[in-house]
Amino acid sequence: MVTKSTKEAPETSAVTATKKTVAVKATPKAVKPAEETTPLTEAQLLKMPESDYMNAAQIAFFRARLQLLEKDLLSNAGTTTENLRETQFVPDPADRATIEEEHAIELRTRDRERKLLKKVQQCISRLDSGEYGWCEETGEPISLRRLLARPTATLSLEAQERREMRQKMFGD
Repeated sequence: MVTKSTKEAPETSAVTATKKTVAVKATPKAVKPAEETTPLTEAQLLKMPESDYMNAAQIAFFRARLQLLEKDLLSNAGTTTENLRETQFVPDPADRATIEEEHAIELRTRDRERKLLKKVQQCISRLDSGEYGWCEETGEPISLRRLLARPTATLSLEAQERREMRQKMFGD
């Protein structure tokens, strides 16, 4: 509607130009394509108002971060497999024990990464379903700072503290 009034009344271009600017700012569809083409930085993400929580740009930011983490974890798993295939025959029992201990540490690390990979993949599916960024326990938004620090967080900070306190008290 604003564009029609601009074409019909060129003499009021200053007034309609202002209306046009306001209309562009008010309609989120006009803003989203520009945000989607340029990836957000952490600083830009944190400066966004709370009313924009988990908008398209934020979802794209966290999707990219989670996919990069997933790619890194899968790459590490491949590297570990290659390292373990390289068998070293060492006659000295102490050296052999050292090598076996290094392999055990690497396997424990990869096991932890395997569990993290599962969480990352769950978070990506939560992004697809629109549940990412919302506390599973309370339904409240998880703070962006928490999601930046731990992208696989499923609980708000308060809910996580309550859970840890219950585990400490009752040994769940």
